Amino acid sequence: MTTALSRPITSPLAANDRSAPAVTPRVKLYKRRIAISHPDSQAGERLLAEALGAADRDAMHGILRQLVKASVVGQTPDEANLAFMISTIRSIAPKDSIEALLVAQMVSVHMAAMRCACRLACTDDLAQQEGIARALTRLSRTFAAQVEALNRHRNSDERAITVQNLSVQDGGRAIVGNVTQHASVLVSDANSDAMQAANR
Repeated sequence: MTTALSRPITSPLAANDRSAPAVTPRVKLYKRRIAISHPDSQAGERLLAEALGAADRDAMHGILRQLVKASVVGQTPDEANLAFMISTIRSIAPKDSIEALLVAQMVSVHMAAMRCACRLACTDDLAQQEGIARALTRLSRTFAAQVEALNRHRNSDERAITVQNLSVQDGGRAIVGNVTQHASVLVSDANSDAMQAANR
């Protein structure tokens, strides 16, 4: 007889209501563990999960471990960098798991870009400057692409409609110019409206 290991069901930690301002608990780094500093451990986990946009305890600890690794200065994780990263994620307010992962990547890429900028400012060697400048450029482009991806994900409900071919019969009316429609809002080029009025 084979027995499958049963994994306990992970309970959700994050509340859906983000309107109430709550202080994100601090994270303390020890040699072999990470501790959430809050008088009530369950409330601390819930607040940290909300800040990170994590759906449950496993997701929160996974994202937190990854952020700790990304906060490293030299060979040691840095609590100040980690606090900054968590605060930044909280201010962006990821609304689902995809946003939580993307925002964690964005913050990590930003940290790496700032490290490159610091190295670039501190080096006098031309060869090192070129390599660091290339890395900084790539990280900056990656960050911009991530911001664009986050905006696309958040606005995925609003699809743009483009009309490429239009025929107007005798007596019909049409707007000539650039017309963009998002959701239920119709925006047209002001010059097109003026041209249409002149043709009447």
